[in-house]
Amino acid sequence: MFHSIRRSRVATTALAGALAVGLLAGCSASTPDPAATEQPAQGDGPLGTVETMFGAIEVPQPEDGELTVVALGWSDAEMALALGITPVAVFDWQGFGAETHGVGPWAAELFGDAEPVLIERGDESLNYEQILGLDPDLILNTRSGNDEGEFDRLTEIAPTIYGPEGTGAYATEWTDQLTLVGEAVGKPDEAQALIADIEGQIAEAAAAHPEFEGLTTASVTKFGDAYGAYLPGDGRFDLLGQLGFVNNPPIADLEPAGFFANASAENVAAFDADTAVILPIGFTLEETQQDPLLSSLAVVQEGRAVFIDPDSELAGAWGASSVLSIPVVLDQLVPQLAEAAAQG
Repeated sequence: MFHSIRRSRVATTALAGALAVGLLAGCSASTPDPAATEQPAQGDGPLGTVETMFGAIEVPQPEDGELTVVALGWSDAEMALALGITPVAVFDWQGFGAETHGVGPWAAELFGDAEPVLIERGDESLNYEQILGLDPDLILNTRSGNDEGEFDRLTEIAPTIYGPEGTGAYATEWTDQLTLVGEAVGKPDEAQALIADIEGQIAEAAAAHPEFEGLTTASVTKFGDAYGAYLPGDGRFDLLGQLGFVNNPPIADLEPAGFFANASAENVAAFDADTAVILPIGFTLEETQQDPLLSSLAVVQEGRAVFIDPDSELAGAWGASSVLSIPVVLDQLVPQLAEAAAQG
């Protein structure tokens, strides 16, 4: 079904360029093996079969030997790029823009001369005609809203990979995400090697800072008139957990909303942990530092909070939670966490 639909649109594939590859920056991060830029080896069977929340998805070998991938999910493009797969299009969830081809700036140098299509959402719906015109062999949507109707439409265009069964909306862990992408593109071993490398870097950072072990923390956001804390299961908390921090217990009493907990003004005290990481959405760094509720917390007054500038590379890397962005976070955030922890 996939090829009978797609091959009728071959003439429109010239709309798409090749998408970007991520540069692993910061820390003692290692860049993906240049040999991984090769296309998956041809074989008789399917390129890969992936177990997802919508069942097993088989990815056939591309008819022309060149795997054409559209990356729709949050950080899916970076996961593919880390494996040497260059998507022809990417959904720019974080608003990185055309200059870095819809992925983080740490990834820009690996784009080369490729010019990807940036996919936009119109009226809260994907432009399915645009995606069809890209003639993909594979669509990645592993960290997304998990909408089954959207899955059905995309699957009519090409095999589409969503997150594992039981995964919440936008809550696919980066290790699961990279595993799924690796299986889909025929590079499962390479994916596991990258996971082992990054987990090793995280473990080294934790070992270098034994003072983090057992300290309470809050991964805080301020948006509009509201506040929230990212929960275990979201990359913006999970990395802190891997470094030895624990979620501040009062946060467990807040109202959960997917991957974060809402906090009303009277509940902002739940963020008053041993340390805190505060990233605003829609506010400047200065506005957030001057917020009367946040600035009233002891963790802020005593210098035990790390404020992340929303316009910084660190902010983008913190939100991306990808195999390529985590080394950037380790390089830039860990020293600030150490300084904050020393104030306790």
